[in-house]
Amino acid sequence: MKQLYLVANWKSNKTVDEAKNWIFQFKFRKTPDNLTIILCAPYTVLSLLKDEIEKAALPIFLGAQTISSFPNGAFTGEISAEMLKGLVEYVIIGHSERRRYFHETEEELQKKAQEAASRGLKIIYCVEGVNQRIPENAALVLYEPQTAIGSGKAEDPAISNQICREISEKNHDIPVLYGGSVTEATLPGFLSQPSISGVGVGKASLDPEQFLRLVEAVSSYE
Repeated sequence: MKQLYLVANWKSNKTVDEAKNWIFQFKFRKTPDNLTIILCAPYTVLSLLKDEIEKAALPIFLGAQTISSFPNGAFTGEISAEMLKGLVEYVIIGHSERRRYFHETEEELQKKAQEAASRGLKIIYCVEGVNQRIPENAALVLYEPQTAIGSGKAEDPAISNQICREISEKNHDIPVLYGGSVTEATLPGFLSQPSISGVGVGKASLDPEQFLRLVEAVSSYE
């Protein structure tokens, strides 16, 4: 049975009260040993989520959605890897929206990866295709086809499987996840593919009941 990952990305959503309510509503059965749930939330609610997850003993790992490419210092507004150490275990680097809207370059993303690794953070590195450079210290790769991001139309799972396989083979068999318009309806098609090790979800993670159904669907997959 392969190890599966479910990565939730709240993006730029959730106030403190909304995050607290999400955790309050979120109840699920014991998950199997081969499923890892990672919740990537805005900086403003990470401390709250950490406390609430520990209090409720929820099997959820926390992640940040990005980090600074700089260390601690005179970089007003930036959040360094050192500042996140002990607060999260994972960090997303290179999400398609960061590349598109904030023009993050490959050079900058490599610096972010170095900062994250130097502080023991596990990297979820995002790519849009086979030929992008992936840091050697990445823990997971999230494949995000441009045509599927925010479009409501997921890529054909067979095509995604082929691309994920090539990415994994080129990078020491690293686990590769699919991300892009994942729903309850499209989820089984991706989980059934041998080279896809899980999924990343955005909109579907904002509603706790909807996300719970995804968790249960992944949990029941063999």
